[in-house]
This record gives sequence, structure tokens and C-alpha cells, in this order.
Amino acid sequence: MNDPVDIIVRALESDPKVLVCIVGQTASGKTALATDVAARVGGEIVTADSVQIYREFDVGSGKPTPAEMARAKHHLVSALDPMAPCDASRFVALADAVIADVRARGRVPIVCGGTFLWVKALVRGLVPAPAASESVREAHRKMVEVSGRGALHAALAKVDPASAAKLHPNDVVRVSRALEVFETTGQKMSDLHASHGFSEARHEAKLFAIARTSEDLRARIEKRVDAFVAAGWIDEVRGLVARGRGAARAMGSVGYREVAAHLRGEIDATDLKPAIVRSTRVFARRQRTWLGHEPVTWL
Repeated sequence: MNDPVDIIVRALESDPKVLVCIVGQTASGKTALATDVAARVGGEIVTADSVQIYREFDVGSGKPTPAEMARAKHHLVSALDPMAPCDASRFVALADAVIADVRARGRVPIVCGGTFLWVKALVRGLVPAPAASESVREAHRKMVEVSGRGALHAALAKVDPASAAKLHPNDVVRVSRALEVFETTGQKMSDLHASHGFSEARHEAKLFAIARTSEDLRARIEKRVDAFVAAGWIDEVRGLVARGRGAARAMGSVGYREVAAHLRGEIDATDLKPAIVRSTRVFARRQRTWLGHEPVTWL
């Protein structure tokens, strides 16, 4: 069987200008693979992860280990304040600057991460959309506070069912944004995506992902959750909340929201691991569905 590192190295040797993007499901081994490739080719890693980009969200985001950081430089890890906003547009601007700098120094940029919208925007461009409306967003925040996240998702489903079908009710930021676009322009976000088609080639890129069986991936997820908890994940979230980070966007990510709910007394200690594993597996299935529509080389 061909070694995954060898396959990616050969792709770079055949086309040194190609931008390698290592994507794939959570817990599939993206960071380890990217680090191995970077060590072979003189590369530096551009992290495309919407939680790892924030400082203080360390244990539960699966940031590169000290050993991985020593073997290859990782960019955009802990790059932003935990309360700072970051969407695909800002990520693209940050990543473009890093990629240009890495290439200028004669090194090889390797994009690695599971926030696929960010990777897609980096490679193919962003959908043109209206500017944000703070008044609309405030109304959405109040709806969530009063009626819950499901009510916001239901409101989106009434006006843009295609977008709602692709978004989890807990993904308040993206649900709010899709509803905001409709409420401010009368256009559906799904129609904007369809018309754009993500056809703009911003970078000549090749996407690679590690194939895992569902049984293997589940075992890896369970092992990772155990390791995160043993490393102090619960204490990390407790400290984040105490420092006023409870409303941070990253706190709504898979795993962090379950730990936060546990600290609020909403999930028992015995139910915490199963809840995180279940939520992570659902997220991984959504990632696999997304990857099924992309030109990915499976390793």
C-alpha cells in the first residue's frame, strides 16, 4: 500500500506550485500527516481550524503537540484573542499572507484543518454577500436567549430551507448569518452559493484526506476525548468561563459546548464522555458528506 506521505510528496514533486490541503474528518490524523509531510519537504503548516485559531482554547481543540510544533512550524494556531470574530473572509486574508511569506522564504506551505468552508474559500473564493447588520444580529441573539437555538434555525428553515438543511441548529453564527442575508436583501444564501459555484481558482490546490472506517474513527474519537479530559479539558473550560469567555464563538464548538453544559449542571459526569463522542461522530459524518462532494484524494 502506498504511504500517504509519499503520495503527497510525489504530488509536490510533480508540481511544486500546488497548494497541498490536508482535510478530512475530525480525529482522522490530519495534523500528524501534515507534520510528517512538512518534515519531508521543508514545509510549514497553515492551520485551517476555527477553534485552534483562538488562544486559550487549547486542550479540547486538538492543537499541535509540542513535538509536532518542533518538527514543523504551524501558522495561525492561537493567532486570535478568544473573543475576536473570525469568519472565512478573515481567515482567507490571514492565510494568504502566511502562504505568500512561506513561499517567499523558499518553504512549502501546507494547509491543514477541518474547517472546510475556510479551505474552500481559500482555494476557490468567497460568495459575495451583504455587509453585516448589527441590529439584525442583536435581534437574533435575543431570539436565541428567549426561545433557544432551535427557534432561530426554524426561522431560517421557513425562508431558506436549503441553507437550514446544511446547518446544525447549534451553529448559531452561520444560521444567523444565513437568516441575516435573507432579512436584509431578500436573497437566499443558498441561491448565492449556487450562483457563485465556488468556481474561482484562487490557488492551484490538491485536497487529501485520510480514509477511516467508522469503527476506527469512533475508537480514535473515544481515545481523543479520554486524552483531552485527562489533560485538563474540564478545568480549561471552567477557567474560560470564569474569565468571561463563555460567550466566545469557540465555546459553541463540538466538545466545548458539552463540557460547558456539564459545568452548568446540564450533563452528568457519567454522561459527559458519551455526549461528546456522540456529538463528535455526528460532526464527523457531516464532514464526510461534505468531502463526498469535493475533489479529494483519499489516502
